[in-house]
This record gives sequence, structure tokens and C-alpha cells, in this order.
Amino acid sequence: MSHISDELSVSYVLTSRNVGSSCVVIVCEHASYYIPKSFNTLGLSKADQTSHAAWDPGALGVAEHLARKLDATLVASRVSRLVYDCNRHPSARDAMPVRSEVIEVPGNQNLSQSDRDARIHAFYRPFHNALQDVIRQINNPIIVTVHSFTPVYHGHLRSVEIGILHDTDARLANAMLQVAQEHTAANVQRNEPYGPEHGVTHTLKEHAISDRYLNVMLEIRNDLIETATQQNDMANIIATWLTDACIQIDELGCA
Repeated sequence: MSHISDELSVSYVLTSRNVGSSCVVIVCEHASYYIPKSFNTLGLSKADQTSHAAWDPGALGVAEHLARKLDATLVASRVSRLVYDCNRHPSARDAMPVRSEVIEVPGNQNLSQSDRDARIHAFYRPFHNALQDVIRQINNPIIVTVHSFTPVYHGHLRSVEIGILHDTDARLANAMLQVAQEHTAANVQRNEPYGPEHGVTHTLKEHAISDRYLNVMLEIRNDLIETATQQNDMANIIATWLTDACIQIDELGCA
């Protein structure tokens, strides 16, 4: 599949659903389960095409509400992470995964370098170039990526409900963890259910850390954000939580 059809010219890249005036940039890399027709469903069943393996259920709804509440710009991917995971470097093994948990992805088996390069060119580079363009227009941007995770993974229940993730720059994560109990009764944990060792902080590393921009990655268990009401409620919590954390950072003079 070294050739990608013209159909993708309107479907491959991000969507900026909100263009806000604040310094916050909300990113949702796994917002969509859309698989362009050119990929012939990647050989997946209908159930697998819309499963958590293909996207982060509920994450886009939270991100949209959060962007409105913070008057933030939202940048979201329009393609399934099984076609290309925009939160992974092109060299990452799971950028175009052959398997996601228990789901095999036939359309990603035995990809040639030409196949991989075509997807990098069509999905990864436009997404990150456009995100960079948004960030460049903002003074001292704060980068917040929104994700969701499944309550059961490889048969194991996950007790964590909200993960506050960071890489080498933990300023915003630390501040959020410090005031977490003032905003939610949820089980909140640092770098859970994933951490930088799993390659999940790529967007933060690519767009925030080297420039010392405040940044954090949010992981929300998807059974908590199944409905529009739950998504709005979660966004309300996170909006005030983030605002409080940023105030704490400013007061400490560590921004």
C-alpha cells in the first residue's frame, strides 16, 4: 500500500475544532476511529474497527468541552491510531501496530518501508507540523494532551481512574497531583496506566519539553466518560484543576 489515494487529502490531518484566545493548547491524538477506504478496514472486523484499540473512546468529547471551558485551541487527529498513531515517533514499533492488546491488525502486517513512509507523510507529519504552527502563534503555551484507557487490559482490572503523565518535565504534573484531592475523589496516579517508558509522551517531548513549555498528558478511564454528560462533567473538573495547578506554579515561580 505504498500509494495513498487522494481521498486522504481531506481526511488525514488534524481538525482544530476550537481556536481559543488562551495560552492552552489541547491535543487529542486518538480522537477518531476513522479508517480511510483506501486501507480496506485494515482487515479488521466491525467491532475491532471501533474498539479502544482503534481510538480513545470519550477523549474527544472531554477535549472539546475542555477547550471551550478554557477558551483553548484544540487540535485533534481525524484518523485511527491503527492507521498511524500520531503520539508515536515514526521509528516506534507501535506507530503502525501489527497487534493491539489481543487484536491482530492484518493490514499492518509486513509493511514495506515505502508503505510506512507513505503513512508518515500522509498522517504523522501534517499532524505535527500543524500542531507546531498552532504552538508557534502562542506566547508561553501550555500543552495538555487528552487520552482515555480501557478498564480491563489483558484481563486485568485497572484501579487507577485518572492518570497524570509526564516525561522529564514534571512541573504541571506535580502541581496537579498536589491539588488533586481538592478537585476529585477519583483514584489519581502518576504515570499510570502508562509512563514515558512506554513511548506515550512523544507529543510532549516533540512540542513542549525542549522549549520548557508547561505540559501534561491526561489518561482517563473510559468507563468514566462514556456519555456526553460524563464528558462535560469531567471537563469541568479538569478545567478548574488545571487552572488551580497553574496558579500554584506561578505562585512558586517555577513556570
